[in-house]
Amino acid sequence: MYKKQWTGFLCLDIEKRTDKSVPKDVFYYNALKVQRPIYHNPLRPCYYILNLGGGYLNGDTYRLEISVRKNAELTLTSLGATLIYKTPTTPAYQETEILLEENSYLEYLPDPIIGYENARFRQRDTIYMKKGATLLYSDILTPGWSAQGQSFMYKLLHLTTKIFMEDKLVVFDNIKLEPEKQEMAALGYMENYTHLGTFIVISEKSTKEFINLLQTKIDKQSGDFKTGISSLTVPGFAVRIMANMTQDIQRIISTCHTLLNEKWYANTTNSLRKY
Repeated sequence: MYKKQWTGFLCLDIEKRTDKSVPKDVFYYNALKVQRPIYHNPLRPCYYILNLGGGYLNGDTYRLEISVRKNAELTLTSLGATLIYKTPTTPAYQETEILLEENSYLEYLPDPIIGYENARFRQRDTIYMKKGATLLYSDILTPGWSAQGQSFMYKLLHLTTKIFMEDKLVVFDNIKLEPEKQEMAALGYMENYTHLGTFIVISEKSTKEFINLLQTKIDKQSGDFKTGISSLTVPGFAVRIMANMTQDIQRIISTCHTLLNEKWYANTTNSLRKY
């Protein structure tokens, strides 16, 4: 769906050749680009997304198209946080469309989205999965610095995620934080926390026993946070995390990621170190 007026556009298509996943097509335009892949895992490329503009401004629009072909694997993250600056008239907008073919594997683990004072941002992610595909997906929302030194000075952070398995909608996640219209500290909203994290996993390897083990592992973590885990209608689960520090959310997601690698793949390597 490439069109020249996108502030940033990225298309990434990964396929399996012999025993290794490699890029079939990489195309980007304007403010988005990716670095050359790094192989933390010798068979799986890891791409880092860069925003050349440094942040999202009034009326900016971005689109990402990600395809992981049959039996291929991909790790995708960002080189830094997504910074949403003041948007006086038109929210910044980003949409991502992901295709996961049979037995493919995707880790989509971007850095936090930071909403600064008077920022408005809408994100729409749509993911289409085929049988046997595995998805690891995360989002982190945090308030940015304001001149008043207060949290929740952004106007709107609205994230919508839809995940389809064999064309059937299996996950619909709708997060809308609008501080001027919501009692952010109230029960059912942020409950005196300022940061919100989500970690969604869909895999045929997921079991009730693993989810229970993961809950026990999370409960042993230190820090001021609150979490909840929900099973999905397909094999998989969603973890929601509320905290007052980005590091606490990142640690919980890393704990989930590490345990998953240990139990499912006998692998403890999951570092996406960027600096």
